[in-house]
Amino acid sequence: MVSLPVVMSVARTVSRQFRKIVIALSILHFAGCYYAPYFANRAAGGGTDAAEGEQHDLPYSVNDSFLLTQDVLRGEGILFEVKPDDKLITLWKDADVGGGVLGSLVGKHPQYRYEIEVVPNGSNGSRVIVNVRAEDIADQDVAKYNATTRLNLFAKMDQLAAQFPPASGTPKEGGVNYALLPNEDLKGLARRATGNEDNWRQIAQDNGLKSPTDAANLPSVWIRNTLLSGPNKEPVEKNAPDDN
Repeated sequence: MVSLPVVMSVARTVSRQFRKIVIALSILHFAGCYYAPYFANRAAGGGTDAAEGEQHDLPYSVNDSFLLTQDVLRGEGILFEVKPDDKLITLWKDADVGGGVLGSLVGKHPQYRYEIEVVPNGSNGSRVIVNVRAEDIADQDVAKYNATTRLNLFAKMDQLAAQFPPASGTPKEGGVNYALLPNEDLKGLARRATGNEDNWRQIAQDNGLKSPTDAANLPSVWIRNTLLSGPNKEPVEKNAPDDN
C-alpha cells in the first residue's frame, strides 16, 4: 500500500510540471499573437536590406552639384559622410514605423539613410542619384522615405541654385555665356544668338537641359563658338533685345 507522503510527493511533482506546461503554452500563445507580425514582415522582405532610387539632372559641373547637394543636406540638419568619387552617405536615421514587441526583444530597429552619387551628364551637366537604404522596413513602406517625399530634396536644390548660383555653373571658355531675356526660352535665345532657332537642341545638350524652358531659372546659358560662327549667324550683341 502506497503511503500518504509518497502520494503527496508525486502530486507536488505533477503540479510543478503542469505549471511549466501552462507557462510554455502561454509563451507560445503570446508569440502567436504578438510576434507573428514581425516574422510576417521579414517574410515580406521588410526584415532585409532594401533600396529605392531617384535621380535629378542639373546644368552644373559634377563638383558644383556635389557641393550643392551637401549644402541642402546641411540646411536640413542631416549628418553625412563624404566618400571618394563624388559620393556621400547620410547617417542612419530612425524610421517612424515601430518594430513591435518582438522587434524590441530581438533588436529589430527600423531605420534608413541616403546614399548619394553625382555623375557627369552631357558636356557640362551632372546627374544626382539618390538611393534610400532601408533596414527592417516593409518593402511597401520604403517609398515613403524617398528623398523627394521625405525632404523635397531636388526642389530645394533647384531653389538654392536659383538663389545662389554656383560660381562655375557654366563654362567660361570655348563659347559665350548668355543671360536669358524676360520670357525668353532656349528657342528664342538660339534665334537671337545664332540666327537659327533649331540650334536650341545643341545648346540644351551642352548645358545639360532637355526642353526649351528648362533654363528659366539659370543665371546664364553657354553657347559654343561653333554655333556663334555658323554660316546663318548674323552679328548680334550679347544680351541685345530681339528685333522681332
